[in-house]
Amino acid sequence: MIIAGVDEVGRGCLAGPVVSAAVILKNNINLKLLRDSKKISSGKREQISEHIKRNSYYAIGIASVEEILNLNILQASLLSMKRAIEQLAVKPSLTLIDGSFAPKGLRNYKTIINGDDKIKVISAASIIAKVYRDRFMVRLSKKYSNYAWERNFGYGTKAHLEGLKKHGVTTHHRKSFKPVHKILSK
Repeated sequence: MIIAGVDEVGRGCLAGPVVSAAVILKNNINLKLLRDSKKISSGKREQISEHIKRNSYYAIGIASVEEILNLNILQASLLSMKRAIEQLAVKPSLTLIDGSFAPKGLRNYKTIINGDDKIKVISAASIIAKVYRDRFMVRLSKKYSNYAWERNFGYGTKAHLEGLKKHGVTTHHRKSFKPVHKILSK
């Protein structure tokens, strides 16, 4: 049986896309390295991500800030998951998804709350997605240096909120999210 794990990252951010990864592990993966991406330091997560990429089939799916605005964050997250699953080079016979929702039209799947902490293949997807999105936000921070995205990756930290108040909203901000919307409404 070919099992894929799927997870998304960035749902709670104020800026940037939502990113999902779909992963099918190969036999030579070191399962001991795999756990919830939030429980691994960024440096270690980078190393583990490279190990996963070398020892799995994986794909990334992205939903843009515009899609988040048009669909809502849940539907955009599901869209990014669907895109990741569809881009896998090998088609899974079972897909395990972190959370309680799955993309429409998916067959042979199971949703698992806290799956990124319980199921190794979902942990792998969590790590790949987190590293991909963090790198994306670090690249963006070079152009938009007033929001500390290289440290907060778009989450609503004090530095990010101060940047928003002082420098305003960028095209990468999620305008429907409350802290951003509040600034636009002033």
